[in-house]
Amino acid sequence: MRNRRHRSRAVVALATAALLGTATLTACDAQGGDSASPGGPSAHDKPSPRPTPAWDTSPRSLAAVGDSITRGFDACSVLSDCPEASWATGTDAEVRSLATRLLGKERAASHSWNLAKTGARMEDLPGQIEQAVTERPELVTVMIGANDACRSSAASMTPVGDFRADFTAAMRTLRSSLPKAQVYVASVPNLKRLWSQGRTNPLGKQVWKLGICSSMLADPDDLDAAASERRNSVRDRVVAYNDVLEEVCEKDRRCRYDGGAVHDYRFDGDQLSHWDWFHPSKDGQSRLAALAHRQITSRKPLP
Repeated sequence: MRNRRHRSRAVVALATAALLGTATLTACDAQGGDSASPGGPSAHDKPSPRPTPAWDTSPRSLAAVGDSITRGFDACSVLSDCPEASWATGTDAEVRSLATRLLGKERAASHSWNLAKTGARMEDLPGQIEQAVTERPELVTVMIGANDACRSSAASMTPVGDFRADFTAAMRTLRSSLPKAQVYVASVPNLKRLWSQGRTNPLGKQVWKLGICSSMLADPDDLDAAASERRNSVRDRVVAYNDVLEEVCEKDRRCRYDGGAVHDYRFDGDQLSHWDWFHPSKDGQSRLAALAHRQITSRKPLP
């Protein structure tokens, strides 16, 4: 009898557990719980990450934002913009701009827009982006940051935190209106290398006295400890800006940083303006267009 009662209790316990289990599963399902449906993933499976959208290697429209480099400053005449020589949207056949390479000459004329401004700093980028989104481009090119380091003195350079906040705000503005637009972000050029290249040219040094990038170019032949420290502080700030550009861009699934290609490019005398020996010449603008085109037409980011 004792064994029979023991077996009866066991049967009752098993049946109760089965009923409770069924009720629990039913309750979870009714509430949209995480129980597995037939053939579906189990409750312990991790959700699949969102797939990275495929990079479009042939966008059909382009808006360029940035500073004097994108305006072709000093590429054609002294202290003047020359947008036809712009690496991004120019029409000069010698340059073969990015827009021309991607869209062809005729379409580039109607489907590319240069919204850069000479002298612009990162704080101006959100406003430029607001203008760009009205054109609804498929690709936005960004080249900005040199003027944040090129100030009247090294102490006046844009703080890295402010630089980051403004770039983040610009990307947020872009995404609120154009969630699927692609973005190409060029690194800030190596300003110290440009000083080293241009300081041997007498004409260039005379133009520098007019106030071009004083934090780096003032007293170009002064090599004492204080001048070297000043130039190195500008160099280091540019490196920090490029780190910000890369980090913020990496958080956006449709943003591609150039991997430091512009910063690492060694502009020589032929690629620098023969007016100021600091901004790119037409040849230099063409090299920038080629660097951008190579990155944008690659299915994966290039090292």
